[in-house]
Amino acid sequence: MSDISASQLAHKNLRTSGILIALLGAILMSFDPIFIRFSGVSGFDTAFLFGLFTAISMPFFIQLRDKRGLIGTLKASGWPVLVSGILMLGSATALVLSIKNTSIANTFVILSISPALAAVFSRLFLGEVTRRATWIAIASVMIGISVVVSGSLGSGNLYGDALAFGAVTCLSLNQTLLRKYQYVSRMASVGMGGLFLAIVMFAFAAPSTFSLSTWVIMGLMGLFTAPFGRVMSQVATRYITAPEVGMILMMEAVFAPLFAFGFFGEVPPQTSFIGGAIILVTILAYALTSNRTQN
Repeated sequence: MSDISASQLAHKNLRTSGILIALLGAILMSFDPIFIRFSGVSGFDTAFLFGLFTAISMPFFIQLRDKRGLIGTLKASGWPVLVSGILMLGSATALVLSIKNTSIANTFVILSISPALAAVFSRLFLGEVTRRATWIAIASVMIGISVVVSGSLGSGNLYGDALAFGAVTCLSLNQTLLRKYQYVSRMASVGMGGLFLAIVMFAFAAPSTFSLSTWVIMGLMGLFTAPFGRVMSQVATRYITAPEVGMILMMEAVFAPLFAFGFFGEVPPQTSFIGGAIILVTILAYALTSNRTQN
């Protein structure tokens, strides 16, 4: 009986760790709009700089922290790290193009289906059945996202919306892939995606026009907060399911407006407070109660 209790306790501790790691990833990625605003670049330039600095930072930290070294880590991660990098390239490219072709509000609403889509992929490819409580929480989070952007919905077009769906599909597939192949180095995965992104976006970016401040600000983002936010979100898939990770990452919709208020004095509209409260309460309630309902 004590062995069973110890096993259950260990499982709960791992789930709690996964939730906290995913939450940390969401917080770090919520700084992305702040850095982009300060840098004065957007679109393809942002994607290029993020990819470039990520491709620099991740190999450095792998070499520093992993005793296998960069080459050994890549070999140990095998082909899934390449597929993960390609999926990261696909999600980032589609997201940039989506924002250029539809409203940001439409893009955010479509991105909010990420946990639901991850649940479908997890069932198809991993055989993981998403619990009813998780589905209810996912639906509540999607409602919260819809409330946040409700004032701007409907101003996009089908092509941009389709690109947003392509972005969220790649994102959900990547979470499911890394859930299955847990031995894959998360830093190698993010670094590979950054390398592919820098190579592809170089054709569309204009690095010669960037100011020194742009390089410095985007360097801080691309070397630290942005890639490690994504590393944390991928590490979390070792402890909790891909749908749960996707749901917790929606906390970006809560943190980003708060950071914008803190840095720029931008007062979020009332819908942001209402929708953000729905998301926050949902995820907090889910985090507090999910371990109790585990079999």
